Amino acid sequence: MSSIAGTKTLDKIEMDLRGMDGDELTIVIDVYDNSLSHKWLQALKHLLMGGYHLEKNYCFFGFVDHARNGRYILDQINRSIDHINRHVPNYHIDDWFSWDSVMTDEPIDGRKHGRNIRQDRFNWLHRYFEDLQGVSGAMSPHWQQADTETKWHIRQLNLLCHEFESWALSYRKQIEAPEWQRPSQLMCWLQAPRFLLDEKDLELFGIDTINRPLGGVFVGVNKAVGKHHWEVFSDEGRDSRIDELISTSMRGQTEAAGDFDIEWANDPGQHKWQQILLQDFRQWLLQNGFDPEDKSLTIGHPQVAQVDLQRSFGTVQYQTIWQILAEHLDVYRVRLDGVQAVYDYCWSDMDYPQQQIKAMSRQERS
Repeated sequence: MSSIAGTKTLDKIEMDLRGMDGDELTIVIDVYDNSLSHKWLQALKHLLMGGYHLEKNYCFFGFVDHARNGRYILDQINRSIDHINRHVPNYHIDDWFSWDSVMTDEPIDGRKHGRNIRQDRFNWLHRYFEDLQGVSGAMSPHWQQADTETKWHIRQLNLLCHEFESWALSYRKQIEAPEWQRPSQLMCWLQAPRFLLDEKDLELFGIDTINRPLGGVFVGVNKAVGKHHWEVFSDEGRDSRIDELISTSMRGQTEAAGDFDIEWANDPGQHKWQQILLQDFRQWLLQNGFDPEDKSLTIGHPQVAQVDLQRSFGTVQYQTIWQILAEHLDVYRVRLDGVQAVYDYCWSDMDYPQQQIKAMSRQERS
């Protein structure tokens, strides 16, 4: 079972989600009083006050019937690859992501129900992103020489990769085990300022925190480019070795921002199959020279808050919560400590990429 980050309430956040007909649903979030939440709350308040751009094209994940479905995401991946191939000298992605090349009904890794993702395709997509952007402190020459629009497309390879993986997991679970679909919400702001995690913050990590409760709120940790240990284990297999990875770097989580994630899926922690999976992960860490109990590896998800489900939805039943959320997949307003930020735009706006590119360009100059 996921560990509870704290019991005393430090503050409350209210978030208004907008429906297609303009109605609003208010989500109430209780902020825990722990070491990380104090810094995170100040960072979030800075984002709300500073007019930072909320990335609405990287927000609601794993909602199978969302307009941002698998085929839409693949189309966006190919658009960004095409732009990169036309605008980045000395780097060419000889790849194309069609439905039949990334999804199959054939058994994969023991999964027999069909709708299976070919994970290696997305491991390589992430590798293209790593090559093109580089890592913190050693950004790629491709990135350094790119104009803002091209940087936007490079970033899309990473964002769309994770978005498709999440959607595909829920798509498979929809027929295999509907209660284990994985809807979630990522609240990420363009170029959000970062702060360093300290030793006390590390106590909020651990393998047990991979299990996330329904409505749990977790700090959006900004890693250097690469994957953390759990992602590598999940994406490249329990037989993988760190010197044979497709990913060029495996990195811990040393920085955070005012970004945050909300887990809308059910917590698998009490189920035997999840316990076996985490035990396999512990063995994988040991085989690769890591101590599973080492908090400095920053494995897992540090929880800083919890959605008040009853107050927000009138129920704690996940089926009803998912149904209500599916009709309100647009963040319109966030309120915190007398500060309010309104986000009156949508990822489906015809000029939305230009809105983001303009925001990136403005922040690069500041």
